[in-house]
Amino acid sequence: MIALVLALASSLAYGCADFLGGLGARRAHVLCTVMIAAPASLAVELLLWPLLGATWSPAALGWGAASGVASALAFVLLYRTLAIGPMSVLSPITALVSAVLPVGLGLAQGERLGAAALAGIPLALAAVVLVSAGPGADGPARPSRTALLLAVGAGTAIAVQLICLHQAPADSGLAPLITGRAVSSAVTLAAAAAMWRRLGPERPSLYLSAGSGVLDSLANLAFLLAVRSGDLAVVAVITALYPAGTVLLARTVLGERIHRSQLAGLALAALAVSLLALG
Repeated sequence: MIALVLALASSLAYGCADFLGGLGARRAHVLCTVMIAAPASLAVELLLWPLLGATWSPAALGWGAASGVASALAFVLLYRTLAIGPMSVLSPITALVSAVLPVGLGLAQGERLGAAALAGIPLALAAVVLVSAGPGADGPARPSRTALLLAVGAGTAIAVQLICLHQAPADSGLAPLITGRAVSSAVTLAAAAAMWRRLGPERPSLYLSAGSGVLDSLANLAFLLAVRSGDLAVVAVITALYPAGTVLLARTVLGERIHRSQLAGLALAALAVSLLALG
């Protein structure tokens, strides 16, 4: 049950972070947003270090660094994806891709789930697909091919990041998160420096970008704690339900329409979480 609650908290934080990051990337180049979000995430983890501790082993450093590279790529691809929009379609596609790889790895590593959890996993994946359903093919919310490719790339990068965090030693504390965020910040700042003249004159929103980074850091922390106390397959699929928060925020703030299939997806997601809890 603790793992379930933490996974739901991670999902909620990821959804809010993506919404803020997507809005920030609409106002300025995506790298300008990420170069604020990534250090903001690192600052949160450094503040939590004295409270939660960290054990610096080669495995923790290695897996943390790998997660950081994947995180930097995920930041850029995801926020660019959400900047193109529509958020209510592309965010769930990203989530679906990000769930499949960790779920497959967890089951391949021999995780044994109960009948309810085994039923809940496909229902959760189906919920993500339903939440992603927009209007007809000629509707205004139809995403471009570029946006779809970016969404798939972002989902893959997120999956790799989560898998790397899962592979880090369970007794390493915050070491993988701090290492990963330090690496992702360095990669992002280096990329921004190399492309400085192409970033444009627009300034990113400090509050949106930093808020996104803080929420992303908290989401990573909740995921790490959840996966250390539960099964990767279950935690990953619950975390992947984060588009529900993004969709609701997009509806409330941006006025994006929620269709009947998306409402059905939200209801199915609630059913799936209930089954996973019984798991």
